[in-house]
Order: sequence, then structure tokens, then C-alpha cells
Amino acid sequence: MAFNTFLKIFLPKDRVFYSLFEDSSERVLLMSTTLKQLVNEVDTAKRKTIMANIEDLEHLNDEATHKIFTELSRNFITPFDREDIHYLATALDDVADHIYAAAKKIMFYHIHQDDYGLSKFAELIEQSAEQVCLAVKELRNMKNLRQITEAIVKINSIENQADDLFDHNIERLFAEVQDAKEVIKMREIYQVMEDATDKCEDAGNVIESIIIKYA
Repeated sequence: MAFNTFLKIFLPKDRVFYSLFEDSSERVLLMSTTLKQLVNEVDTAKRKTIMANIEDLEHLNDEATHKIFTELSRNFITPFDREDIHYLATALDDVADHIYAAAKKIMFYHIHQDDYGLSKFAELIEQSAEQVCLAVKELRNMKNLRQITEAIVKINSIENQADDLFDHNIERLFAEVQDAKEVIKMREIYQVMEDATDKCEDAGNVIESIIIKYA
């Protein structure tokens, strides 16, 4: 009985991090899907509702990140390096922050036009968030390292696509848009959306570091 009590004190606590990371990655994925809805929605009232959903999700993710840091300070036993837990929590939070920032800029600048760049960036962010979520969920048991590795490769590939998309759309803006204010607005939005894929890559890099150490 005493030994079982000892196990209960120490062993289960480290498992909480997996659930917290899974919840965070799922929320980030939902935010990316909701951002795509915002980009493709032309009705102002519906856009405001979608924006409110993104804001609520971002606040929830802030709370989840804080909880991860709180658990990190409380728990002596962790499933992998404490610094990796911190880095992964920060990377996921950064993705959420950039998705929220992109949505805010779209609303603030009243961007309603059918813009290929915005739609494509939203798709790439969603694809990258999906791969991050997949990789995070595989960390719990690390039995499918190939799937984790493939997800990381896809995240890196998507980030490269986002870099190219950014360059292409900046070139297009300067060639086709005469209004300097519009150029500045769209460039800001493209930049923060491209940065979101960078943050997904950061999360992938942390996951790669974890599996190298512990797989």
C-alpha cells in the first residue's frame, strides 16, 4: 500500500503536460481554422462573430500556457527537459498570438477584398497547425516516430512555401496596387501571417529536439 501511494505521488503528475500540450495544440488548430473562416467571410456581422471566437480562443490559450508554466514550477518530475517544456509552450502560444494578431489587423484595416494571398496564407497556417497538433499528440508515447518526423518535415516545407508566398505577394502589391496605404496594410498582414508559420516551425524544432533526446 505504501509503495502504491508513493507511485501515485510521483508518477502521474508528469502526464499532465501531455494533456495540456494536446489541448493547446488543438486550440491553435481551431484558431487557424477560424482565421480561414474570417478571411473567406465577406459579411461584416459574421466577421465580428468569428473575430470574437478567435479572441476567446486566444485568451483560453493564454490561460493554458500559464497553467503549463505553473505545473512546471510545481512538478519535480517532468516527461522531458524542463526547458523543452517551456520552449514548446512558448512556441504554441506564439502561434496563437500571431493568428490573433493577423485577425485583428484584418478587422482593424477593414480588409474585405477577395485576396489570394490572404486565403493562401490562411490555408498554410491551418495546414502547419494541423501537423503541429499531430506531432504533439504523438509525444505522449513516442511509438510512431516516423509520423512525428513526417509532420516536422511538412511543417518545414509549409514554412518555405509561406516565405515564397510572402515574396510573391509583396512583388504583386508593388506592381498592381497604386495606393501606398493599401500596400502598407496588406504587407503588415502578410508579414504576421508568414510569422505564424515561422512559429509553427519553432514548435516543430522543439518537438524534433525532444524526440532526438528521448526516443
